[in-house]
Amino acid sequence: MTQTQIEIPRWTAPEFERLVFASNPQVAVFDCDGTLWNGDTGFGFLTWSMEKGMVSRSTCDWVDTRYRDYLAGSVSEEDICGQMVQIYAGLREEELRAAAARYVREYVPPRIFAEMAQLVAALQKAGVEIWAVSSTNKWVVAEGVRDFNIPEERVLAAEVRVVNGLITTEILDVPTDEKKAAALARIGLTRPDAVFGNSVHDLAMLQTARNAFPVNPSLELLEAAAKNGWGYFLPEVAEAGK
Repeated sequence: MTQTQIEIPRWTAPEFERLVFASNPQVAVFDCDGTLWNGDTGFGFLTWSMEKGMVSRSTCDWVDTRYRDYLAGSVSEEDICGQMVQIYAGLREEELRAAAARYVREYVPPRIFAEMAQLVAALQKAGVEIWAVSSTNKWVVAEGVRDFNIPEERVLAAEVRVVNGLITTEILDVPTDEKKAAALARIGLTRPDAVFGNSVHDLAMLQTARNAFPVNPSLELLEAAAKNGWGYFLPEVAEAGK
């Protein structure tokens, strides 16, 4: 089945915004990669940080093999996203924050979907509480949503414990699939007013929403949207970048 064969409503930008505001949201939740901006910043930062020599050659080789296994389907989304954070164990968190800020400044702004930035700004102006949920590492996500004026305390993303300023391998959370919904439930958002996501890994939290808004959907999410009676919005393509 191709995207063109799936007969579900494709919203125009005005229709999309009208539907969002017609739902009268008090709280809105956004996935990030592929939803707020184009591309996968988790993988982008991984390769960029390896090129910058932030992890050892042996670790680079190991995670490269793991990522290939992930693409082949033998490593889960949760495992690879957690391991893509754990590889920085032993580094100082302030170093990772600075690196994430540099990476985001260089690569993310040209990839932001303009319609999504405008929507988030309009929701914030209307007093809507905005949350970001992602399986990408929290250092990158927190920097990425800075341009959306989403504070770090409203970011739920892949993270490990930091002890005395040093990154450890102890995973605190990897919000993906059902764990995105679980992460929201832990902060009391068991039924968020509006949820926006682009992939099948967002499906669980989209299904918890009072109003689900697939954005830039993958084929798998498009098929799920058809089954759930949702429409979808396809923003203007932004630069793919690193």
